[in-house]
Amino acid sequence: MVSNSLASRCLGTGAAVAALALPLVSSSTYVIQIAVDALIFVMLAVGLNIVVGYCGLLDLGYAAFFAIGAYTSGLLSTRFGWPLVATVPVVVIAAIIAGLLIGGPTLRLRSDYLAIVTLGFGEIIRITANNLDFTGGPNGLYGIPDFGDFGLRADIALYWITAVVVIAAVLFSSRLGRGRIGRAWRFVREDEDAAEAMGIHTYRVKFAAYIAGAVFGGIAGVLFAAHQTAISPPSFNFLWSALILMAVVLGGMASTPGVVVGALMISLLPELLRGAENWRYLIFGLLLIVVMVFRPQGLLPAHPGEPRRRGRRAREGTS
Repeated sequence: MVSNSLASRCLGTGAAVAALALPLVSSSTYVIQIAVDALIFVMLAVGLNIVVGYCGLLDLGYAAFFAIGAYTSGLLSTRFGWPLVATVPVVVIAAIIAGLLIGGPTLRLRSDYLAIVTLGFGEIIRITANNLDFTGGPNGLYGIPDFGDFGLRADIALYWITAVVVIAAVLFSSRLGRGRIGRAWRFVREDEDAAEAMGIHTYRVKFAAYIAGAVFGGIAGVLFAAHQTAISPPSFNFLWSALILMAVVLGGMASTPGVVVGALMISLLPELLRGAENWRYLIFGLLLIVVMVFRPQGLLPAHPGEPRRRGRRAREGTS
C-alpha cells in the first residue's frame, strides 16, 4: 500500500514537471496548441470522473457545463470588456447555478433515466446558444482575449496558465476522492440503498458530486475560450460528452491517474495517427476496442476497498 502510494506520487510529480517543462523542450506552435487541447481535455475528464467515477452518476450532457463556462467568459470579455481572469468567479457561480437547476429535480433519478435527462440538458444548452442573438447565434462569439502574455509568447503563456490550473484541478480531485466526501461517493456508487440505510444523505452527496463536476467543466470552458479565441454552438455538441465519458472509462473509473492517461490517449492519438490520413479514425477506433477487450477495467483502474488505517489506531485494531 505504502509503496503503491509512493509510486503514484512520484509518477504524478514526474508528469506535472514534464507538463510544465514542455515549452522548454519544444516551443513549436503546433506542439503547444495540441498540448493545450490535451490539457483542457484532461480537465474535463477529471471533472466528469467526479460525477461518473466517484459517485456513479451516468452523465451524458457534461458538455453543457463546458459550454456555460466558455459562453459566460466569452460574453463578459467581448460584450463588456472584462479581463478574462475576472470572469472566472462569475463562471464558477454560473456553473453552480446550472448544476442546481438541473441537479435539483433530476438527481433523484437513477441509471438510464438520469442519463437521458442529462443528455437532454446538454442539447438544450447547445440549441439555446444557437438561437439567442446575444450569444452570437450560429456564428458564436469572436475576439475572445487571453489571460495576457506576461512578457512571453502568447501561446506559451496560455499553455503554462492552463498547465498550472489543470495540475491543481487533478490534485484537488484526487484529494476529494480520498477524503470523507470521496468515501461517501464510493458508498453511493456501490449501493445507494445500503448507503442511505447507514445514514448517508445520498441526495446531498450526489448533489455535491454534480456541483463539483459542473465547476470543473465551467473552468475548462474558460480555458477553451481563451485558447480558441472564438466559440460557437457546434463546439459543444454531444460528441464532446461522449469522448469525455470514453476517456473516463478507458482510463479507469474513479482512478485519477487512469483518467488522466485515458484523456491524453483520446486527445492525442488522432494527432499521432494523422499520417494515416483517411484511415486514422478507423485505426483509432480499433485501438480503443483492443484496449477495452483486454483491459475492460481500464488502463489504470482504481484499487477497490478502503485504505488501511495507519499509526496507533491501526496497531490497536490488530492487537
